[in-house]
Amino acid sequence: MKLADILVHVDQTDDASVRLRLACDLAKRHGSTLIALFVREFTPAQLHKRAIAELGLASSRQVEGVDRQVQAFIDSVERRLQALLGAIEQESSVRTQWRSVDGPASAVVPQHARCADLCIVGHDGSTNEDAIQYAFAERLLFVTGRPVLYVPASAGRDTLGRRIAVAWNSSRAATRALNDAIPLLERADETTILTANPEDYIERHGAMPVAQMVEHLKRHGLSVEARRLQNVPSNAIADVLQAEALTLGADLLVAGAFGPPKFWEALVGGVTRDLLSRMRLPILMSH
Repeated sequence: MKLADILVHVDQTDDASVRLRLACDLAKRHGSTLIALFVREFTPAQLHKRAIAELGLASSRQVEGVDRQVQAFIDSVERRLQALLGAIEQESSVRTQWRSVDGPASAVVPQHARCADLCIVGHDGSTNEDAIQYAFAERLLFVTGRPVLYVPASAGRDTLGRRIAVAWNSSRAATRALNDAIPLLERADETTILTANPEDYIERHGAMPVAQMVEHLKRHGLSVEARRLQNVPSNAIADVLQAEALTLGADLLVAGAFGPPKFWEALVGGVTRDLLSRMRLPILMSH
């Protein structure tokens, strides 16, 4: 089982090139086609600049001048990233495809993600506090129907998915994420299942012990071990999981996304929100 195609969303941020190279590392190991999606839209800062010009009673010609400047900048970013993708293709022999689309990323990315095995996006660590709507990155969890791999700003690493840690608590969401990650686990050098306070949910819900999941994964031919993290305060689970993953040398954490799909406008809860807001390494999530 492999990832046939990987979609990576690249944008105007400085981290887009890092995200592109990490996606390439993953695509090369899986023999995947790497699809780079560049959505041509104004950033909030660029829209603010345009609004200031309009509120300042600038002439239509001056407002058009602001628009031309922004479009010229977007053009320059697109050329740079497209050239980088071409260089990556030559260096690594990864099959690549460049897509440039006009429109809001919140509408464009989900449509393209549904036609790929995995969607990789950036995440700046911010989360929406007003409970009305998710930020773009979080929304993707509920609208794509695909696993989403978040890469934090300034990822500071050269590999992706070579050493994987899996956050496990026997829930439906954790099971979905783990199952979606099996193609990644099959090509990882090391896989470690992390459980925080496992006795709590085993006793409360009659859940299977983590040894059963380890046995299941070994039937997939995986080399996997489990680590128990005991006496972890509930408000520190996300931080402890990431700290343990980094101690193990993991370059990817797999975790289920908790939040009611019927009310995806509501905030994601608990550990999920903490992971997204205090992200220290790339995280793959499914819902």
